[in-house]
Amino acid sequence: MKRLLLAGILSLPFLNHAQDMHFSQFNETPVILNPALSCTAYDTRVIANFKNQWASVATPYQTYGISIEKALKHLKLKKAYVGSSLSIFRDQAGDASLGTLAASLGLNVVVKVSEYGKFSGGLGGGINYRTIDPTKLKWESQYDGYKYNANTASGEAVPYSTILQGDMFAGVVYHYAKSERYISAQDGTKFDIGLSGFHFNAPKYSFAGSGDKQFAKIIAHANFDIGIKSAGVALVPSIVYMRQGPSQEIDAGFMFKYIIQDQSVYTGIKKASAISLGATYRVGDAIIPALLFQYDKFALGVSYDVNISQLTATSKSRGGVEICLRFNTSPGYGKSLGGSFNRPTYKKG
Repeated sequence: MKRLLLAGILSLPFLNHAQDMHFSQFNETPVILNPALSCTAYDTRVIANFKNQWASVATPYQTYGISIEKALKHLKLKKAYVGSSLSIFRDQAGDASLGTLAASLGLNVVVKVSEYGKFSGGLGGGINYRTIDPTKLKWESQYDGYKYNANTASGEAVPYSTILQGDMFAGVVYHYAKSERYISAQDGTKFDIGLSGFHFNAPKYSFAGSGDKQFAKIIAHANFDIGIKSAGVALVPSIVYMRQGPSQEIDAGFMFKYIIQDQSVYTGIKKASAISLGATYRVGDAIIPALLFQYDKFALGVSYDVNISQLTATSKSRGGVEICLRFNTSPGYGKSLGGSFNRPTYKKG
């Protein structure tokens, strides 16, 4: 079979050994970053994500989805509990309408190893449903030596237009959090350091029927939130390294968080709020300015990929916009973080 030429120039790598969907705001996609991140910081967390990219180069790539985390705690077991997660993500890529629908479930065990530290180990599995529209493919035989002629029969065929895969993943995380009481507290310090792996079962992935398998992916990540006491600000650096087959990605980010208001200690009438500004550098590919606004249990994040790769001549530096919406319950910090025990009690007045 001759080499496939896709209408969307960025779609070719996905025919075999496809890389995973991902987001620039990687800290706001915890479940697909590491299953062990589930419920380490919150009893319940819901995050919706949307990304639109490469509209300046080809048919826009659109990725969107939702993840839900819920802690399942045993009332008699104060130092350990179980977290669960559900995620559903959809991706539409390129002129050939390469689509991915990924749904997965995860479970993790969180153990308190110190007054402020937790260790979490998680695993999970799910399904990936892949589709492609063969009628939108372009073939080498349809070029007459000067230009592409859509009326010329290609004489080629794609054996499969759909693929259904099973998937497996696992990860570990060390989570630390210490503060007066709330996630926005000005003296708060927290961080996550973790390692995860995806596609351990090496699922088959080939529309051409070649039997090629999807590469396993390894992720190492760390993020910090360091409050400066009495200054009303926090420093939020983060880094992630991903390796999948011959491809690798390094993202290093830094956010400057200004704490607008701490939550009132006793009445709870005042709601914690903060705004963060910063950027992430995806090595060799993009600079990503970002804004994150947090109010009480809600957060809104917006970022934009400014392309700086060799594709810049075509993309004119236009990568894509990304938006996240987050809701989380139990915003306790420090001792009460992620658990039903040692929660602060509010007094009237």
